[in-house]
Amino acid sequence: MKAGVTLQAPAKLNLSLEVLGRVAGGLHGIRSVMVPVDLCDELEISMGGEGLQFLCDDRALQNDNLVERAYRTLDLRSGARIELRKNIPVQAGLGGGSSDAAAILLAAQRGVFGSVPQIDYLQAAMELGSDVPSFLVETAALVEGTGERVTALGKAPDWHAVIVKPPVSVSTRDAYAALDERDRGSRPRSGSVTLSMGEALQRGDFDRVVELQQNDFLDVVSSTAEIAQAIEMLRAAGARKPMLTGSGSAVYALTSTAAARDDLANRIAAVPEFEIFPCAFRSGAAWTR
Repeated sequence: MKAGVTLQAPAKLNLSLEVLGRVAGGLHGIRSVMVPVDLCDELEISMGGEGLQFLCDDRALQNDNLVERAYRTLDLRSGARIELRKNIPVQAGLGGGSSDAAAILLAAQRGVFGSVPQIDYLQAAMELGSDVPSFLVETAALVEGTGERVTALGKAPDWHAVIVKPPVSVSTRDAYAALDERDRGSRPRSGSVTLSMGEALQRGDFDRVVELQQNDFLDVVSSTAEIAQAIEMLRAAGARKPMLTGSGSAVYALTSTAAARDDLANRIAAVPEFEIFPCAFRSGAAWTR
């Protein structure tokens, strides 16, 4: 085996998430502003041998992992050993699996795997999962369609967040089904809260971003006792507007400085099995030069 390369795969937060109607294939259209944060999984890649040897420190994720599926889309002739160390909670709406898959595609683009057959990386990302394309831009992004329309919003502001992960998971399929039972009316793009969110984020208008935070899944899943408790933990600690990310179960609150983030995290009452992750917005090297 050749010397390994270590990659970081960041979690994401949905600052806004609008769920639109169903489209072809049974998927839902969405509009969302997503931002990566520095809570990251780590992937160590060593080239050599035959085929793929995949290891994960979470045994529940050892089989049919998105990392394996992403690697196989590359149709490589040489072998590799990939070790995934999970730091991002699973089934939390933080996009860890999608980010892991995107990290493999980005590594291929940058020559980590050597010569790679020509592939359509966006198409490959979409086939792996609707959140995967958003991670390819490595910064805050406006995401539309069923996840395939991704517009980078430039370098993310130097803001922060405190994430609380309650000891419960949410079925994304069930969350969408619950939304489908509700009459939510038309959602014209011209008046989209998500477009306003993207503009406010680009201006670095922290107060406006907090004001605009919105997630269509919030009302659906906040009746879950543990999620409601996580929201209340943040609120009781002084968070301005605790918000759900993805379809949950993780919730978060934004702060404009690291000091405010740490202060908020320290004020959250410790509750067994509730995990707390202070973190910062993250942009890839191409956006921070």
